[in-house]
Amino acid sequence: MEVKKILFINTETVPYVPENKLSAMGKLVPEKIQSNGYEIRTFMPKWGCINERRGMLHEVIRLSGMNIIIDDTDHPLIIKVASIPVSRLQVYFIDNDDYFTRKGIEHDENGETFSDNGERAIFFARGVLETVKKLRWTPDVIHCQGWMSSIVPLFVKEAYRDEPCFRDCKIVSSLYKSDMTGIIGENFKNCLTFGDITKDTLSSYNDNFDLKELEKLAIDYSDGIIESDSDIMPELKVYAQEKNKPYLSYPGEDFIESYKAFYNTL
Repeated sequence: MEVKKILFINTETVPYVPENKLSAMGKLVPEKIQSNGYEIRTFMPKWGCINERRGMLHEVIRLSGMNIIIDDTDHPLIIKVASIPVSRLQVYFIDNDDYFTRKGIEHDENGETFSDNGERAIFFARGVLETVKKLRWTPDVIHCQGWMSSIVPLFVKEAYRDEPCFRDCKIVSSLYKSDMTGIIGENFKNCLTFGDITKDTLSSYNDNFDLKELEKLAIDYSDGIIESDSDIMPELKVYAQEKNKPYLSYPGEDFIESYKAFYNTL
């Protein structure tokens, strides 16, 4: 079956956050795929550094309002939307006052990694999937870009596998270089339990989850892996290739035809 609908779940997207490799691709990949006739949806966190007035974000009341429980605590889900000028690429934002009001994305002004980054990623992943359910939109492929989307493959394969909109979709994870250090939460495994996901599901992973362990989780539950950066962690590259899953080596700057072909191989 030819791929027609793609859900992009991004950690960063320009122009809403400063430009780097990850945020540039967060905009460029969906734009190019959309311009090639695909139907897409794009999500990212509503980071505290985003200027809502300048970006013309507005809340989508019909999609907001539910609570997501993480470690026995309710966190209200707020959905906002905006369109990137010229390309008219629509972006949905996952927001919550507990997780996304601080100015830093992954660390504070002193360079210290936020201790609840794991919880933030869990909230983001579940927020995206719950919103897609509300949209009643069924993607053929889910393409995850960046550490905040690394939990999505696990959730889709284990916690949401019986949901009609996710039952038959394939998941692609892109690997990027990242400077994030430190663990992402001392209670991360417990917070991650949801639906059919138990501590036994996570027994093969280190208790102290860091970025490398998070990316391994994404690789294990994805249907295909894309090397989207020329300088990814060598250990992760080897780990992904040893899984014998469809793997696209870094295609360079002119990636669009390679990506389209890769989607269809799944």
